[in-house]
Amino acid sequence: MPRPAHIDMIQLFAYIEENFGTEVGTAAIRAGAEHMGYSYATICNRMEPYKTGRGKWNLTIEETREQLEEMVAPEQQTLVPQKDAGFVPFGNFTDLKKIISSKIFYPVFITGMSGNGKTFSVEQACATLNRELIRVNITIETDEDDLIGGFRLVDGNTVWHNGPVVEALERGAVLLLDEVDLASNKILCLQSILEGKGVYLKKTGKYITPAPGFTVVATANTKGKGSDDGRFIGTNVLNEAFLERFALTFEQEYPTPSVEAKILSKMCDDDEFVTRLVDWADIIRKTFYDGGIDEIISTRRLVHIVNAYKIFGKRMKAIQSCVNRFDDETKESFLSLYEKIDDHVDTTEEAEA
Repeated sequence: MPRPAHIDMIQLFAYIEENFGTEVGTAAIRAGAEHMGYSYATICNRMEPYKTGRGKWNLTIEETREQLEEMVAPEQQTLVPQKDAGFVPFGNFTDLKKIISSKIFYPVFITGMSGNGKTFSVEQACATLNRELIRVNITIETDEDDLIGGFRLVDGNTVWHNGPVVEALERGAVLLLDEVDLASNKILCLQSILEGKGVYLKKTGKYITPAPGFTVVATANTKGKGSDDGRFIGTNVLNEAFLERFALTFEQEYPTPSVEAKILSKMCDDDEFVTRLVDWADIIRKTFYDGGIDEIISTRRLVHIVNAYKIFGKRMKAIQSCVNRFDDETKESFLSLYEKIDDHVDTTEEAEA
């Protein structure tokens, strides 16, 4: 008999109990070893804690199962995201909320520039609706075991651990595949799940059916066709059959200036500074879309600036600290533009602060 990769003690005990009872002898252990594909000596060694005498073992399958589950199962906790007082709905938020609240399986693909609130909107939609959310950050290394699950060694026992996808399926949660365009073709293990059909666990022989309310939302900077301009290095061309399984694609834009001002005003009581920042970012974005520059100021970057301002108390210092990530030419052009917009900043004084 082929040797299995793991000894599933719960499966072993279930087999022995079903065929021999809980107080067993050598014949039962030998049968269990053959059933699992291991030698008698190996199984005897693993069964040592349950040995009551020479050639005698006492098993209580329910107690054993409870002990193993206590070792590997995390405490049940709510996976509903917390509401953020600073969140301001915009863009596709209303439509997204309708889809999630319907509890109809309807996979959604959200694409857009970095830092424009794609992930945050999904989290806050679930928070508003009191829906559980399981977020998976996708990378080129993400494989089937990371998504579906696998066996783990716990106190000498090999026990199955659900991956985030199976956990979401069983809980009827919203599954968020964040930055999905970074994935390799290993993501194709989700094909049946994206059809709403659940998944067969090859390693356990168990089929997982989606619980009511389960659905999938994916976010990406591209539409799964790669990044032609090289802006989003690491993104990949996703399989067309995979993309086709998403019923809807939402294109997320940056908030309008008025909405962005509301977002920043929730974190900063300097209304004049907020207005200047929003105007500054709007000019930069229009120039970017016209092809005049290669970089952009995201909503997330504006939030960073406001937070830096709360720490340092200097407008220009806050901006400079947060645009230092850009190359020197871009940084200087951004700073120069802001100086023209805000005639209240003293660049010399703030540079020395």
